[in-house]
Amino acid sequence: MDFTLSDEQRQLQQLARDFARKEIIPIASEYDQREELPWQVVEKAFEVGLLNAAIPEHAGGLGLGMFDECLIGEELAYGCMGIYTILMASELGITPILVGGTEEQQQRFLGPMTEKASLAAFALSEPNNGSDAAAMHTTAVLDGDEWVINGTKMWISNGGMAEVTVVFATTDRQGGHKASVALVVPRDALGFSYNKIKHKMGQRASLTSELVFENVRVPRGNQLGGLGDGFKIAMKTLDKTRIPVAAGSVGIARRALDESVKYAKAREAFGKPISTFQAIQFKIAEMAMGIETGRLMYQKAAWLVDQGQTHGFESAIAKAYCSEMAFDAANEAIQVHGGYGYVGEYPVEKLLRDVKLNQIYEGTNEILRVVISRQLLK
Repeated sequence: MDFTLSDEQRQLQQLARDFARKEIIPIASEYDQREELPWQVVEKAFEVGLLNAAIPEHAGGLGLGMFDECLIGEELAYGCMGIYTILMASELGITPILVGGTEEQQQRFLGPMTEKASLAAFALSEPNNGSDAAAMHTTAVLDGDEWVINGTKMWISNGGMAEVTVVFATTDRQGGHKASVALVVPRDALGFSYNKIKHKMGQRASLTSELVFENVRVPRGNQLGGLGDGFKIAMKTLDKTRIPVAAGSVGIARRALDESVKYAKAREAFGKPISTFQAIQFKIAEMAMGIETGRLMYQKAAWLVDQGQTHGFESAIAKAYCSEMAFDAANEAIQVHGGYGYVGEYPVEKLLRDVKLNQIYEGTNEILRVVISRQLLK
């Protein structure tokens, strides 16, 4: 085992770190309050090579691996998990095309995204089913050489702003996952509309939408894989994309630790800094223990992906552990800050609001425990 980053990886990590401090942290609170997606940050991320970095070289992209993607993710989430989610969700939307698409489809759908700042989206969840992904109500009916899509998707990051959205639908509502299909829908498709979801608890700088499909037609050539492959493509996608969520969670925990250390050194009680009190020292130590452990887990899962090895078990552990560890770290950071941690004057209350979603999306942590236990009980 060699934990040394290559020169290129260190440069990539530093690029993302500098980007978070220069472009994200100064505006994170403002866009959280406004509940708006900061498009100028998306454009700047594209300019420096931090947007859609997983697009393969044959489609005009950088072709970065999962490990490198996670190095970027930890740094960007340190700045703001909501803004990181914009970029991470775009990689989520790209992944089904990498998993189930032909090389021609990858060039057709992803090539244009390397020419300008563009986002992708992943549309699986619906108003009445999230964790039960095989129970989709959105239908796709083949009419000649076109698929006709009807239904509603819910909780879709980048929904409505994405140039391409991978939509999962069923050809038979009683057919389960064997009737599933994955279809790429362009942003300008007739009958495709969206409604922005407002008043979220956290991650307000990212766009979350309800997507509505009313007789939306896409060519048969927009189908990824074969009939019945939709569910499999979705699950393979999530097995991969849970790892960047884990990396982002570590980034949030790092921010919670740094803010706690800084505050504990400056804040005085009983005539001395509160950093001298063992109760505060223990909180800081617990944060550091969780961060170091979580980073090792997500890096192991990312390494497995890049080696072409099975990784669903490890990615489930990484996502569940890191998101819960980060929530605990943000919660303790508020405790370290006392009353000041409860208001927006300091960034720690936003960390807690933002990181809660990490326990829910890309598969709830309860579902991930099912995934983990099934592997053990086979």
